[in-house]
Amino acid sequence: MNLRFGVIGTGAIGREHIKRISQTLAGAEVVAVTDVNQEAAKQVVADFKLNANVYPDDKALIAAEEVDAILVSSWGPAHEASVLAGIEAGKYIFCEKPLATTAEGARRIVDAEIKHGKRLVQVGFMRRYDHGYVKLKEAIETGTIGEPLMIHAAHRNPNVPETYSTDMAITDTLIHEIDALHWLVNDDYESVQVIYPKKTKNALPHLRDPQLVIIETKGGISITVEIFVNCRYGYDIQCEVVGEEGIVKLPEFSNIVTRKSGKLSQDILMDWKDRFIDAYDIEIQDFIDSISKTGEPKGPTSWDGYIASVTAAACVKAQESGVTEAIELDERPTFYEEGAKTNEVSA
Repeated sequence: MNLRFGVIGTGAIGREHIKRISQTLAGAEVVAVTDVNQEAAKQVVADFKLNANVYPDDKALIAAEEVDAILVSSWGPAHEASVLAGIEAGKYIFCEKPLATTAEGARRIVDAEIKHGKRLVQVGFMRRYDHGYVKLKEAIETGTIGEPLMIHAAHRNPNVPETYSTDMAITDTLIHEIDALHWLVNDDYESVQVIYPKKTKNALPHLRDPQLVIIETKGGISITVEIFVNCRYGYDIQCEVVGEEGIVKLPEFSNIVTRKSGKLSQDILMDWKDRFIDAYDIEIQDFIDSISKTGEPKGPTSWDGYIASVTAAACVKAQESGVTEAIELDERPTFYEEGAKTNEVSA
């Protein structure tokens, strides 16, 4: 039996998820949609020829009997309320980042899920499903390079819209590195500092760009992440882990190499959707399959969403203060320990 999705938010990322569920992935279908723009919700049903109901709001969609799982891809500040309502209704939830826009909101979701007694929530940190990141983690965990000492990473975009602000370099851009890097080395963060290098002429007056984020983990690993969202040349994600006995680096995205007119060249991607399209497909398929096989999602948890929210808040504080700020996490609940047993409560 197919997992029946209700999609909350039919903007760009919502449409992409609806497309992959209805056209690419197996074991699921979209049976309900809603959006603050009702015409957009109706249009997506027509565009993808869905046999789906259009609901006036998230509450009505979550309450619908035909919905097994909700996919939250609405405006970020609306995520928390939808996820909490989904947990209360006992529905499975795939939530695009952010899980919540505050650490307190993410903690409320964690507490609600623990009270429910069963994992329902998966957060859309798709880099954990990217082939390159998976290989990096395998190399680290098998001891290929010895103990990791440092990570050098970069997140570069060709440009950003006028509405993009300095803090969004953390909350919209760095947020993916925040999740992926602590996952890679299985170590929590300790502190963060943000440095502003010379500003690019291509940034609008209100935006500080580029930025350099320096994070220390509790285990002593030093992490530097360059954020440059007006690099012009393309969408470029880099990650290099330096170990005691060697280095592992994220591979370049596969593309053809051209030899012509005395030049050797290779195209660089310009869009994040092209770079991570396979990871997006794999993460949603994993959500579907794990629920079918085990009754629970097994991807990034509400606790991972909480870690990201706390860390992002500390990073924004460091942007404003100019000094090193502590990253203070609550103790991880046993509910989210890998392999921990949870109560068998029907969803």
